[in-house]
Amino acid sequence: MDWGKGITLTIIGFVVLIMTMVVISVRMDGIELVTENYYEEEIKYQDRIDESNSAMKLDREVISYDAQSKVIELDLPNGTVGTLQLFRPSDSSLDQTIKVEVTHSGKTAVPVKQLKSGYWKVQLNWSENGVDHYQEKKITI
Repeated sequence: MDWGKGITLTIIGFVVLIMTMVVISVRMDGIELVTENYYEEEIKYQDRIDESNSAMKLDREVISYDAQSKVIELDLPNGTVGTLQLFRPSDSSLDQTIKVEVTHSGKTAVPVKQLKSGYWKVQLNWSENGVDHYQEKKITI
C-alpha cells in the first residue's frame, strides 16, 4: 500500500467516525434544559440571591430531611404561605410543585415516599413578615 491510499483511508475512516457520533448525539433522548424559560430565570437571579440571603439571616434550618421516615420537615411559622418545588435534575417529568400553607405551630411534614429514589433538589419559596425568602436543599431518597 502506498501513502496516497493510506491517507485516503484515514480521512474516510475519520469522516465515518464523526458522522456516526453526530447521528448518535442527534438521536439521544433525555437531554433537557434545567428550566424551559431559562433567560427569564437568569434575569431574576439577583432576586433569588437576595431571598436566599434573607433566609440565612433567620438563623434556623427551614428545610430538613428525615431519611428514615422519608419526610421533608419545614420549620415555618403559623400563617406562612409558600411554594415547595421538588426538582429532579435527571428527569423533568418527575418534578413536582406543592403549595405550602402553614395553619399550625411547629414543623410541617411533607411525605416524599412516593418519589422515585435518587437525587433531588428541594426548593422552598415563602414569605415571612412581609419578606420573601428562598432556601434550597439537596437530598437523596
